[in-house]
Amino acid sequence: MGKLDGKVAVITGGSSGMALASAELFVEEGAYVYITGRRKEALDEAVELIGRNVTGVQGDAADLADLDRLFETVEREKGSIDVLFASAGTAEAAKLGEITEAHFDNTFGLNTRGTLFTVQKALPLFNDGGSIFMTGSIASVKGWPDYSVYAASKAALHALARVWLYELKDRQIRVNVLSPGQIATPIQDQLFDAKTKAQFEALIPRGKMGRPEEIASVALFLASDDSSFVNGMELAVDGGTSSI
Repeated sequence: MGKLDGKVAVITGGSSGMALASAELFVEEGAYVYITGRRKEALDEAVELIGRNVTGVQGDAADLADLDRLFETVEREKGSIDVLFASAGTAEAAKLGEITEAHFDNTFGLNTRGTLFTVQKALPLFNDGGSIFMTGSIASVKGWPDYSVYAASKAALHALARVWLYELKDRQIRVNVLSPGQIATPIQDQLFDAKTKAQFEALIPRGKMGRPEEIASVALFLASDDSSFVNGMELAVDGGTSSI
């Protein structure tokens, strides 16, 4: 018997990395999963990899029309949602003095605004007792140079969660933030060269990058009844990086 038997889960940004690993695990644990991604080719590959009990809906979580189409699809096919993992996000470097309006708008537009409206548009379909969690980042507490806008966009999510859990308490819907540390994902390869990745890896007490599967196991915890008494928390999954 799986921990998510009979549940319907939605995972945005689920075509690669941590979110894809989570989608795979959710299906293994009995859920039917909807994943989104901006690139059709990557989304199709993710659906093929998962293999069963999954639907890919192409779209950008920063685009409200795309979000409407996502949840219209879920409503038409399944009628309700039990788990929402709002994971779509972006990260770009820009140091103070070089930050542009476009950089700010793109980062907050997806990481914060997009996450907010993903949650809000999902609510009418949510079953009481469900679980909402969002992808934060330990960058919001570590103060890494060149990532102030990214850090701020992620820090906002915990503030949202603390208010939303109170607003949703009568429906017993939990709201949490999953904040990964340094994880070996395709986006990391796009953002950092080998030297930078080695520097980040050296900050981890075990001296080794995290794996997407290690994030997925915590996502499963937050999605399932195992975390029934966890609400309004920011859970750092970083090998201890943020603690030292």
